[in-house]
Amino acid sequence: MADKAFASTADTAAKTISFDEIGPGLYAYTAQGDPNSGIIVGDDGCMVIDAQATPAMAGDVIARAREVTDKPIKYVVLTHYHAVRVLGASAYGAQGIIASDATLGLIHERGEQDKASEIGRFPRLFRGEDSIPAGLTWPTLTFDTEMSVFLGKREVKLMHLGAGHTAGDIVAWVPDAGVMFSGDLVEYHSACYCGDALLREWPGTLDNIREFAPRALVPGRGDALQGEAIVREAVAMTRDFVTTLYGAAELSVARGRSLKDTMAATREVMDPKFGSFAIYEHCLPFNVSRAHDEASGIDHPVIWTAERDREMWAALQG
Repeated sequence: MADKAFASTADTAAKTISFDEIGPGLYAYTAQGDPNSGIIVGDDGCMVIDAQATPAMAGDVIARAREVTDKPIKYVVLTHYHAVRVLGASAYGAQGIIASDATLGLIHERGEQDKASEIGRFPRLFRGEDSIPAGLTWPTLTFDTEMSVFLGKREVKLMHLGAGHTAGDIVAWVPDAGVMFSGDLVEYHSACYCGDALLREWPGTLDNIREFAPRALVPGRGDALQGEAIVREAVAMTRDFVTTLYGAAELSVARGRSLKDTMAATREVMDPKFGSFAIYEHCLPFNVSRAHDEASGIDHPVIWTAERDREMWAALQG
């Protein structure tokens, strides 16, 4: 039997875009498991949450925004450093690109490698790659744990509630509406990508999100969620995904299993629950590799390069 195509290089099917109002002046741009963006409209301007992967793709987010407001896009918020979220930022002409201090550090440490790795893994998500400016996308404003941005009278609280999907994840909270934009800390019927995760810390961060009791939430991937019950479900499903993955790896490492054997053991417990989730097969090898590392005492995620991606993929296909 031929090896499976590397990562998601064979995934070429376009997704259907949805653009939904989830609160007053609050919008979710979602695409059947592809990366989501959010738009917050205030009195004197707008904020975009996660920029998309290329300026060409960001153009569609801008077009949707223009259907509901003519106010300028003043800020772009990067919930974390992954290329698929940030490389479209230049399209918005924003006066500020905001991220956490930790995300800035990760861009310095591994931004170039991440860019090459992600484009190689999932070319469809980088439509219009030639529109990406040379170099990396850099935030112009960073913060440690919390900052407020005011769009006129409307406050948006940006908060680093803890590590999870990466060490630098932030959420955007709109207090007047009780709405949260979680980035990839929460997913809905989509696999969590855990290749750069801090898996032992992630559940505690989810606890912090749950304490806000959001009335609506835009996850990193999957449908926009309206109603406290479905938000709680998404948080619980994300927790189940992360803890099941790490638990399988921790037990395998304790028993001295190889990475390949850990993959098999992880499939036994995860495939029945999560095999139908978007990008599950894409994420699983990277997820098992990171979980095996963390359970082996490698606390700081190893940098993924295009070369490491291919080597890992080949080792797990054999």
